[in-house]
Amino acid sequence: MSHNFLILIPTFNEKANVEPLYDGIRGLGLESDVLFVDDNSPDGTGIILDKLSAKNTNVKVIHRQGKLGIGSAHQAGIKWAYENKYSQLITMDCDFTHPPEYILELLKQSKDSDVVVGSRYLRQDSLSEWNLFRKTLTRAGHVLTTIFLRMPYDATGAFRLYNLNKIPDHAFTLVSSKGYSFFYESLYILHLNGFSIHEIPIDLPARTYGHSKMALSDAWNSFKFLFSIYINTLVNRERFEVSEPFVPTEHTAFLSDNQGWDDYWNNQKSVGGLVYEAVAAFYRKFIIKRTLNYFIKKHFAEGSRLLHAGCGGGQVDTDIREYMSITGLDISVNALNIYKKIHKDKCLILHGSIFAIPLLDASMDGIYNLGVMEHFTETDIQKILNEFHRVVKPGGKLVMFWPPEFGLSVTFFKGLKFIMEKLFRKKGVKFHPDEITRVRSKKHVTGIVEEAGFSVVEHYFGMRDFFTYSIIITVKQESLIG
Repeated sequence: MSHNFLILIPTFNEKANVEPLYDGIRGLGLESDVLFVDDNSPDGTGIILDKLSAKNTNVKVIHRQGKLGIGSAHQAGIKWAYENKYSQLITMDCDFTHPPEYILELLKQSKDSDVVVGSRYLRQDSLSEWNLFRKTLTRAGHVLTTIFLRMPYDATGAFRLYNLNKIPDHAFTLVSSKGYSFFYESLYILHLNGFSIHEIPIDLPARTYGHSKMALSDAWNSFKFLFSIYINTLVNRERFEVSEPFVPTEHTAFLSDNQGWDDYWNNQKSVGGLVYEAVAAFYRKFIIKRTLNYFIKKHFAEGSRLLHAGCGGGQVDTDIREYMSITGLDISVNALNIYKKIHKDKCLILHGSIFAIPLLDASMDGIYNLGVMEHFTETDIQKILNEFHRVVKPGGKLVMFWPPEFGLSVTFFKGLKFIMEKLFRKKGVKFHPDEITRVRSKKHVTGIVEEAGFSVVEHYFGMRDFFTYSIIITVKQESLIG
């Protein structure tokens, strides 16, 4: 890195604009580097950029394999800026709708702000040169982001300055959109987390060369994504909160997640993913959590040491942590990131496998999990239960929420998968890692747990969780059976 701030410019079919735009930036007399992110432009933009970079040491180029989306181009550029230790980043379009002279004003206002946004709405006639279609889409986007996200800023524009030394890089890992929605999603996350945002007025001319790449379908997809963010804010607000990520130790970094749980708990990458996340969060918080509270209070004394084995994001633990000593264990770092964000220092966190729990023998009063056991074969379940038997004290209990063959969630997702694959022609629809072993009957699960040295003391299937899980409570016998 030769300068302390970077200008990021994504390109796709901009061969007529890249050199004039760079000349305009260079004419400002600033000591800056310029990063172009090109999505394999068919018009030869990438070739021109390579020549420009060869002549100018401050020009950097990232070539991508294809048109991967404007949002993902910004993500790639932002990541590159952090990796190369820039303190400030300016993002702009390549089509001269963001005149370079405004860069000076962005820099001027950056002294007192974490983010500076070039706003198209602070002046009445700032879009006077745009056609009616583009004006309508842009103003509709502004109205909708104001209504749904409660942001008074120009949230859909790309002309911004980020003070990277004030914004942690993991703030941007929360952004899931690869398309135009990136702009309002990223600004919303920064706004929601209290980063200071300032606007400057800008006038946007029409494109110098070429044509706008935003289609009506992009606008529709952006609206759907906006609505999903709104729903998630209502029921899953922590999904957008910035916090220090969980860092695995050198002893656990090697753990293998061969079922894909890290992908499951990763930031959702589509509208469907965000909708699923919102529905799942609602169900965990308002249905499953209440049911878990009932059975934990019924079977454990206050202050008991409990292990949540396969804790996931831990949304169900927010009540019981107040009257129990909870340790969350999961193999997924992404899940533990969420768990840490939700619980902070109120629960202990362990990165590990339920096949080899990093705890001493007979160290826990009980173990519980929800929606875990069904993802394993009966052979593996025996290994897991044997490990549970080692960790719990004599007389300690297990509480397992284990879906039966005809449980509500099983039936619902089977139906949803059928609809999406047969009616909407979606291929390979998968909501979570495969469910291999569901509860067939009380006799079925009793045989499994008794082989591992536990006795069933209660088996519940009913209205408390709307027939979603078979809830099995077992007690540890003095010695392993079988």
